[in-house]
Amino acid sequence: MAGSENYGGGTFGAEAARLVEDRARAKNWKRWGPYLSERQWGTVREDYSPDGAAWHYFTHDQARSRAYRWGEDGLLGFTDRECRLCFALALWNGKDAILKERLFGLAGPEGNHGEDCKELYYYLDSSPTHSYMKAMYKYPMRAYPYADLVQTNGHRSREEDEYELEDTGVLADGHWDVVAEYGKHDDNDIVIRISLTNRSAAQAEIDVLPTLWFRNTWIWGCHHEGCTMKPTIRTAPGGTGYAEVITKHDTLEPFHLYAFPASGGAVAPGSDSVPDWWFTENETNTNRLFNVDNYTPYTKDAFHRRLINGEEGATSPKPQGTKCAARYHLVVPAGGTAVIRMRLRGSTEPAEIGDAATIDAILAARLRETNDYYAARQPPDLSPAELLVQRQAFAGLLWTKQFYHYVAQDWLVGDPYMPTPPPERLHGRNHEWTHMFCRDVLSMPDKWEYPWFAAWDLAFHMIPLSRIDPDFAKQQLLLLLREWYMHANGQLPAYEYAFDDVNPPVHAWAVWRVYKISDVRGQRDVKFLARCFLKLNINFTWWVNRKDAEGKNLFGGGFLGLDNIGVFDRSKPLPTGGMLDQADGTSWMAFYCVIMLEIAIELAKYYDTAFEDIASKYFEHFVQIADATNGFGTGRGLWDDADGCYFDRISFPDGSSEFLKVISMVTIIPLFATLVLDQETLDALPAFTKRMKWFLQYRPDLAQCVSLMAPRTADADECKSEDPRRYLLAIPSRERLVRVLQRLLDPAEFLSDYGIRSLSRTHEHSPYVFTRDGKSYDVTYNPGESRSAIFGGNSNWRGPIWLPCNWLLVEALVRYHYFFGDDLRVECPVGSGTTMNLKEVAAFLSERMTKLFLPDASGRRPCMGPSAPLYDQPGWEDLVLFYEYFDPETGRGCGASHQTGWTALVARCFDLLAADRAAAREGEPSGPDVADVVLDGERGKTPDERRHARAAESPGGATVDDVTTSDPAQRRPPGQ
Repeated sequence: MAGSENYGGGTFGAEAARLVEDRARAKNWKRWGPYLSERQWGTVREDYSPDGAAWHYFTHDQARSRAYRWGEDGLLGFTDRECRLCFALALWNGKDAILKERLFGLAGPEGNHGEDCKELYYYLDSSPTHSYMKAMYKYPMRAYPYADLVQTNGHRSREEDEYELEDTGVLADGHWDVVAEYGKHDDNDIVIRISLTNRSAAQAEIDVLPTLWFRNTWIWGCHHEGCTMKPTIRTAPGGTGYAEVITKHDTLEPFHLYAFPASGGAVAPGSDSVPDWWFTENETNTNRLFNVDNYTPYTKDAFHRRLINGEEGATSPKPQGTKCAARYHLVVPAGGTAVIRMRLRGSTEPAEIGDAATIDAILAARLRETNDYYAARQPPDLSPAELLVQRQAFAGLLWTKQFYHYVAQDWLVGDPYMPTPPPERLHGRNHEWTHMFCRDVLSMPDKWEYPWFAAWDLAFHMIPLSRIDPDFAKQQLLLLLREWYMHANGQLPAYEYAFDDVNPPVHAWAVWRVYKISDVRGQRDVKFLARCFLKLNINFTWWVNRKDAEGKNLFGGGFLGLDNIGVFDRSKPLPTGGMLDQADGTSWMAFYCVIMLEIAIELAKYYDTAFEDIASKYFEHFVQIADATNGFGTGRGLWDDADGCYFDRISFPDGSSEFLKVISMVTIIPLFATLVLDQETLDALPAFTKRMKWFLQYRPDLAQCVSLMAPRTADADECKSEDPRRYLLAIPSRERLVRVLQRLLDPAEFLSDYGIRSLSRTHEHSPYVFTRDGKSYDVTYNPGESRSAIFGGNSNWRGPIWLPCNWLLVEALVRYHYFFGDDLRVECPVGSGTTMNLKEVAAFLSERMTKLFLPDASGRRPCMGPSAPLYDQPGWEDLVLFYEYFDPETGRGCGASHQTGWTALVARCFDLLAADRAAAREGEPSGPDVADVVLDGERGKTPDERRHARAAESPGGATVDDVTTSDPAQRRPPGQ
């Protein structure tokens, strides 16, 4: 159900039971959720331009008046999993020039560091089935400074800080805390509570328009799945104490929305009665945008025009349309709170509608059940402050699910009822991905800044998500491997701006981690693992065929998700000509190999012994990559002994080559590829072991390059393990590992107070400069936003801390410790005189990462940066943002402000620290509990619990028939 890390409170509970019902399809608990995007404008999906200028083709200014083709967006909203019927808020403070229906931010060309959302909003809570959800938006009392934000940021250089909403002074007169809460009474019965708190010193007025509308699926003339006839929303007779509308749609049963009178604070005269409904159509205002007569006089922007422009005729006089809103005008005293309550339910639900007290009771029950769910899954050894951060990380992950719709073939050729797109598009972006048919709920990096899936981001998202909703984590990983996503050639789609870009191959790692985290030993979902493995083999083959250009086991791959980390834009042809052998690309492939080897071994043990053959393939391929990386066989590897680093090597057309000596994350990634094999595993796999021994005996030229392959009883000290039954696969030898760690743990280089930098700080005063043919290229340490225009300038790998790579390093260190134990200790930090084993180093780094989000000695969270003083005020103190990356000198968050996706990996850091504390409390000094949490996915157990669990483990493991339910109590024992 909730994975193997259950900290008490029982396996079940109301939320856990809902997950079981949803998985069994007894109830459709995940049908409704926060699947509404926060930005549909400016996306590739909505771009039909000849040159791919998505930001210019569909702008924020057009969004209020122009119907979207492929999705919808809204403020603190929700929708069904097919994004047919949507609900969100619209607000007006009486001063804004625009009705606040969606979040505002700068387009990519407008920001001095690329696109950037300029709003203050927070995901506060969610259960996995979204049976309880809570989020907050802070709406200024003053007119929103749209023009100021655009103009001031536009005048700033890349060397200057971004100009944020709080810098404008717009909050000086106070703001509204707008809190939306949703609770499910049943799978098609959702109660809504909108609380508006006046955070100012004076009485204030606000208009609130909770809006219900249908996504426009009828105007385009399309014929693919999801296209429908025009639906309707109309008023219903209603009843005493509420106003009502009812929907009609081809593929969605009728739903009723009930609007109750507002309460609390001092509402405006007359607003203690039920609200009025306004109606319009979700159709484009072609007259405003294109000077073409409107198809209908009632258009998407009608509520804006009526409320702000005073156009009474903008809304339909008939009580029906495809978009409607309940209009509330509220007057709230200083410090007061007004509350709006609504209910959306299917026609088949029981007739009892209830009242305000009913809605409050349902929400209270769902919140209590959500608290119980997390209490059983969050470690008891965390402080209240740590628990708050971890739970908000989970909330952000769950809120950033989004309905993603993109049928590439239809997008390229256009729709029958729309103008034919420019012919240039047929040879432009994504034209080789016509098989793509996306119509799914996907985990997004950030629903405003990156409202599209990114393959490697999604893989990281699933690690913390598997702690709370393993079924969803598995489904997401399987989905990207399906034939309507994966290319026929085996490539996984990167992201919509360029599906054929190349991200680091971490999908297999995510599959393996989710498999282990989701269930305890003996009850794991081997069928899921086998399904993924078969497709991953195809993807691995694509990498080998496409990215090892000369067949020498040294890989390219382009930018590989690290954007501007290199001397050049590595996604483009080298300006010098020649080829680039990438230390990170090669190491990612070694990492891919050891993960595939580990999966193959697992499947051979618990699924089918035929997988021993493929395990041998990945073992030998890893050895070959490790040999090429280290250069033992050719002398032209990627290790530079003079500097003690792995570097990219550039080869020129004249046959010469040299290292690009940028001391960066590229140097660290070779540490990730490590695997410990124990004798028990080898004994269980005789065919694999026989082939391995043959290979090591008859290919000593390759065997010598693999670190620590021999057991402890070997003569060479280089090959010692703390446990004589364990063997290690790794790229660096022990000596090279220690040399890299000396840089990594040096505060003057990689180690910061908040984690590991992506570029050595030595490049601050000694930039790396590469000169060729009279041209120079340099890389300088830059701890904040990017000063480079590479990849749009909204991402920076030349100094900041990125949690995904930091977490992979933590996992690798725990693996190394599992082999070396206390036999290998390093100074940490360098210069401190303190030595640690590598597991202690892993915990040390994890703790530093958590410090980004926890209040420091002054009570402020480093991640909030210059905005931290805001968070001293009432209503702000418990709000946390999970930024894309972080300034290692101050901890300030940079980039996308809601990239809870991979930054939610901090939740795993808390799990590791809790296991460490539990082990220490139980008298076992930071023992295997940390390895259990980091490597095996299990919660920290007492020594007796651990021994009992391993003794009880079935030798046969789970079979295909054992995976029909996540409930351990319902799963049959292996073989029955």
